Amino acid sequence: MNEKNFVKDAVAKHQASIWELQKAVWEAAELGYEEVKSAAAFCRSLKEAGFTVESGVAEIPTAFIGTYGSGKPVIGILAEFDALSQLGQEAACPVKTPTPDNENGHGCGHSALGAGAFAAAVAVKDYLDATGCSGTVKLFGCPAEETGYGKTFMTRYGCFDGVDAVFTWHPFDNNAAWGVSCQANINMVFSFKGRTAHAAAAPHDGRSALDSCEIMNVGVNYLREHVIPDARLHYAYLDVGGSSPNVVQDHATLSYFIRAPKIEQVREIVERVKDIARGAALICGTETSWYLRTGVSNYIPNHTLTELLYSAMEEVGAPAFDQKDFDLAAAFGKTLPEDVKQKTAQLLVKKFGPEKGAQLQAQGLSTEIEPLVITDMCAPGSTDVGDVSYVVPTAQAMIAGMALGTPGHTWQISGQTCSSIGQKAVENAGEILALSAIKVLQDPSICDKAKAELQAVTGGEYKCPIPAEVKPPVPEWVPQAAKEAGL
Repeated sequence: MNEKNFVKDAVAKHQASIWELQKAVWEAAELGYEEVKSAAAFCRSLKEAGFTVESGVAEIPTAFIGTYGSGKPVIGILAEFDALSQLGQEAACPVKTPTPDNENGHGCGHSALGAGAFAAAVAVKDYLDATGCSGTVKLFGCPAEETGYGKTFMTRYGCFDGVDAVFTWHPFDNNAAWGVSCQANINMVFSFKGRTAHAAAAPHDGRSALDSCEIMNVGVNYLREHVIPDARLHYAYLDVGGSSPNVVQDHATLSYFIRAPKIEQVREIVERVKDIARGAALICGTETSWYLRTGVSNYIPNHTLTELLYSAMEEVGAPAFDQKDFDLAAAFGKTLPEDVKQKTAQLLVKKFGPEKGAQLQAQGLSTEIEPLVITDMCAPGSTDVGDVSYVVPTAQAMIAGMALGTPGHTWQISGQTCSSIGQKAVENAGEILALSAIKVLQDPSICDKAKAELQAVTGGEYKCPIPAEVKPPVPEWVPQAAKEAGL
């Protein structure tokens, strides 16, 4: 059997159902923990393909696991499907045109991510049927990656126990195996309680919670000099205590994202930020309290599986874009700022040389597989795939599904995700992930090597950044809506 041809044929056979799923999720464009229609579409598609489906896992109505096969090795494929607010955009439209009935949009391409994962799962299912070999494939439906870290809760609840290897992907503007880490991140909410007073007549009688927030922010800004250079601290006001300047505010609240390359580093910085909150309360005579809203561990790229994934990428090749795709990418590329275009051109020259870089810039889409690079570098963002990577060897791919240089979390991504460009990325990702899984099915000893590597990195320890008492922040209306949708 030629495994590459097998996965290509398998994905092609399921093309209609794959694209139907991608379109359904793209049109629903639901925010984290609200993905009722999207999760229901996935579960229907999985059941129709012959998978056993368990929904509502990890106390999250929109989280699910589809399982097919039996025995070892057990291979997991991660699917995401949450959207972003304010990024609704007409499909394949290179002029900013918000969707009329839904302000949300897949500005990070998660509808494509989920559909590509589904494509891989059904292709592996077909391989198990065709060969009769031992093995199990599990498609994990992972909600709320953007803001709620659904995979972190799923990891804490043991959803990935017994899984031997995990593969996933993400739409991007290039084709590469993901060989770097991502930052750990903890989201803390700090509240201050004071005492109101007339700000002109008796300000001395007041105790300003808003002043405490301001002083806390100043303290954290001074802290930046005294934490590791790779740490990041961002804050936003959730409550400013009201809109009347002539009233001393007796309540105010801040939300902090605290990031660093390792989760242990984040925990240390969190304790220092707590001390600053205490000090801000003492200075103003207020009271402070805080809670951890959510968190995510740093991503650990497994070298063994990443190298295997890269070999699958080389065999399958990049998405097979045609002139229609290049023309559409060029139209979207024209909407990007000039400085972004210039930086993209410089990066392409650095990666591929002047001639090839100029060619890629002109065609507007990446048709090259970039060389494999696995380093100790840490990318600036965060992902809840990190928590999965602490308990199961994990590898990720980046697949070109948008015009070169397209910034993340934009209407341009929403528009391209549900286009011929996005469709080809979905199919390519399905082929690559399926071929990677088949390589593991053929040689289960790969799992032993990957697990030994992970053990050496973590010591076999995983401490979830979200304490047991913190439950998934599922909106009150979702459980009933999920029940009505058949989840």
